[in-house]
Amino acid sequence: MAQHGIQEHSHGIPIQTRSQRPQSTSVSDFPEVSKLQEIWRYIPQDLLRGLDQEVMGELSEAEIEISLAEGVTSRYVDSTDELVGKAGIPEDRVAAAAWTNASKTLIIEIPAEAEIQGPSFIRIDPKSQDAKAVHIVISAGRHSSATIVLDHSGLGVLGENVEILAGDSSNLNVITIQEWDKGSSHVSSQFAKLGRDAKLKHVVVSLGGDLVRITPAVSLSSPGAEINMFGVYLADSGNYFEHRPFVDHIAENCVSNVAYKGALQGRGAHTVWVGDVLIRETAEGTSTYELNRNLLLTDGARADSVPNLEIETGKIIGAGHASASGRFDDEQLFYLQARGISEHEARRLVVRGFLHEIIQKVGVEEIENRLMAAVEQELEKVRS
Repeated sequence: MAQHGIQEHSHGIPIQTRSQRPQSTSVSDFPEVSKLQEIWRYIPQDLLRGLDQEVMGELSEAEIEISLAEGVTSRYVDSTDELVGKAGIPEDRVAAAAWTNASKTLIIEIPAEAEIQGPSFIRIDPKSQDAKAVHIVISAGRHSSATIVLDHSGLGVLGENVEILAGDSSNLNVITIQEWDKGSSHVSSQFAKLGRDAKLKHVVVSLGGDLVRITPAVSLSSPGAEINMFGVYLADSGNYFEHRPFVDHIAENCVSNVAYKGALQGRGAHTVWVGDVLIRETAEGTSTYELNRNLLLTDGARADSVPNLEIETGKIIGAGHASASGRFDDEQLFYLQARGISEHEARRLVVRGFLHEIIQKVGVEEIENRLMAAVEQELEKVRS
């Protein structure tokens, strides 16, 4: 495996921003996970279940079901392959452990100029609580278009690295679904690098699992690239969901939009959203906006929301962020109840509409229907 040594911050001062974090594929380059570190400050460490250790198992090919649309191909390569690491390398201990322990990498390829009809599915079901690692690279050729779905379900403890390479003028949709059973833990680091005028839609859906932590990082290093990052999550009692999207604006005239919405119910339900956007001095003409909204359905649920925006040049089109967490809008409930709708049904309608705004961004009808059905099932538990 190609080894990447740690990249140190050269001034000897504490790391303040996401872009300054050390990066390495070696577990020993990172300290033990501790709540004293900002990146782990919220996480229940006991739920990592071995994902932060140097030695773990590797997901077998039998635990990955691949169903590809016509024109898309897959292959396994040694993780020393030159394609591995092109989109990014780990910036935390868990990602480094998964990187080290995945000796094989699954490559999903969309040929140049190909306009792929229909979604391609990679379904992952580890079938045990043994800590396992997996590495996936999604590579879209220039002027191609496709939709790739990473579908996680069942019972598992999974450390995952996903690399996304979007070629010049490509149009790629990547959807990652976390619908784990109780007893599961999933930590996924996802790195994307976009070519000139490339467009990537990245959708994260988290609906189940004791611990789900998704950290998508996007490098806009070529002019004219555009990233749209959407997330939707519904946390119940016993769920800890953490999402940390990062957009690094490097090249000029790039666009990024980030919108995550979540609903929480049940005592102990906890979600964390930390959104980072960096606009470098070279990124003139940038347009960016990030948003996170959380709806607290019951007492005892907790949502932490932290938007961060760092701007190094004033020559941009626009930049902004918004974050809010709260209970139901009393005026909305009153409006619905005044029309003969029960309070319980009114609450369900409000939550359904709140989450559907993001679910419809998926753009794949069968997945949207499945997600709305899962939301409906969860909302049956909602009580005032």
